[in-house]
Amino acid sequence: MTDASAHLDHTASTAGLLTMISNQLGSQLDQRSLRTHRPDPALVLVAHGSRDPRALATVGELAGRIREQRPGLTVRLAHIELNEPLLTDVLAGLPDGGRAVLVPLLLSRGHHVKRDLPRAAEAAAHLLTRVAEPLGPHPLLVDVLHERLREAGWPAHLSERGRRRTGVVLAAAGSRDPQAAVDTRRTAGLLARRLGVPVVPAYASGSAPDVATAVRALAARGRHRVGLASYFTAPGRFATETAAAFAEARGVVAAPLGAHPDLARLVLHRYDGALAAPAGTVRHLASA
Repeated sequence: MTDASAHLDHTASTAGLLTMISNQLGSQLDQRSLRTHRPDPALVLVAHGSRDPRALATVGELAGRIREQRPGLTVRLAHIELNEPLLTDVLAGLPDGGRAVLVPLLLSRGHHVKRDLPRAAEAAAHLLTRVAEPLGPHPLLVDVLHERLREAGWPAHLSERGRRRTGVVLAAAGSRDPQAAVDTRRTAGLLARRLGVPVVPAYASGSAPDVATAVRALAARGRHRVGLASYFTAPGRFATETAAAFAEARGVVAAPLGAHPDLARLVLHRYDGALAAPAGTVRHLASA
């Protein structure tokens, strides 16, 4: 065998060995990837529930928008009461050992966020779960509130004289939990800065003032041109009652937040935040 032939055989053998090692490493990495890859946790969108059929249609549409914005993510709609599927049934239907993030379709802290959702998560012992923060307060909600007011006829621009005569009532559900009122007042402050006029929170139940009282408070300050911002995720009894209570003010009445794309983005933001946050007191997702 010539020196040249020996060199070629040696080169070929070395190349073959390297190829074999590379193939083995690649196979091992592929197998490891298959073992470690898991789908993202399911997003369980938890609405309160309402006897108003428009509410169910609205939150269903919102769930569809979330799926559009995050293709491949499992999104399940659930309700605390009044509508099916109920949260307990949705969690029971998820597979053993599965992972889920409960995102409350609620705008402030309160009994449901602090107690009902964590208890439901804890009771679903076959799952690894986290409970996300409520949607509010957040600037994206202010974006939606502003847009809904504009859709109802709120002027794009107000003169300085107009600003001195104008105000807004932010109508919310209300809660006995004082932190819920804190959250709503923060949203009112954000909206006031956006609009350049005072924004007074009012509540359908559980808190004071009500809508009529808030309108009178603005009128006492010389603000007789008043709009109503509906701080509700969907149409329902509270949204209807607060709009009726506002009728004498004869101002613009905005629609609830509804299935707005920014609301879907906020839901995903809360979902991502729950995954990134340190483990809480409920059963939580494995770190792997």
